[in-house]
Amino acid sequence: MDDHVLFAEAISAALQDAGMGVCAAVINGRDAIAFLETDRADVVLMDLGLPDRSGLAVGQEILERWPEMKILAVTALDDPKAVDDALRTGFRGYLTKDTPVARFISSLEAIVDGHVVAPHRLIPGGHRRRPADDISLLVTQLTSREREVLGLLMEGADGRTIARRLGISRNTVRTHVQSILTKLQVHSRLEAATFAVRHHVVPVPSSQTPPSA
Repeated sequence: MDDHVLFAEAISAALQDAGMGVCAAVINGRDAIAFLETDRADVVLMDLGLPDRSGLAVGQEILERWPEMKILAVTALDDPKAVDDALRTGFRGYLTKDTPVARFISSLEAIVDGHVVAPHRLIPGGHRRRPADDISLLVTQLTSREREVLGLLMEGADGRTIARRLGISRNTVRTHVQSILTKLQVHSRLEAATFAVRHHVVPVPSSQTPPSA
């Protein structure tokens, strides 16, 4: 979804040329919500500067109504804070409009496969190593339930498996996962699992190989 029609048409053509289906292109948040009430897409491309509402607000509403939806921010904003806001809202990626087409397509494929994508140069704190005191402070924020969820993430469990193992709903799992990502200041389940292994947040499952960075 994009309020710049020419860009939307260009990226739609590029995606179709790459063999990807394009469900629809709409120009505002109202039409985006209306479309998703009757149809679904694997990934929603969301401009952060829509004419009627903030793209972040529209994305948040979509995720509240359809938690399984994957949203990719596509914007002209080359701003680390905007990246942080999008990822904390639950977006699965952030790309600027000058991203080369090949990288754009590979990023979409990565998101469909469950990864989180964002330009490393724009990830807040991406180049800084956290001191031990900061790590301890982050870890102490986790509840016992969040530690259980994190332990299952380390085993490679998906949302359905975690819900079954803990006897909770998938929406509750999603809430716990988003809370874990926020508290540990990471941007994906893999990063959270890697953080947990490196800093001994929960015991490493004996039958599992710790995730690589």
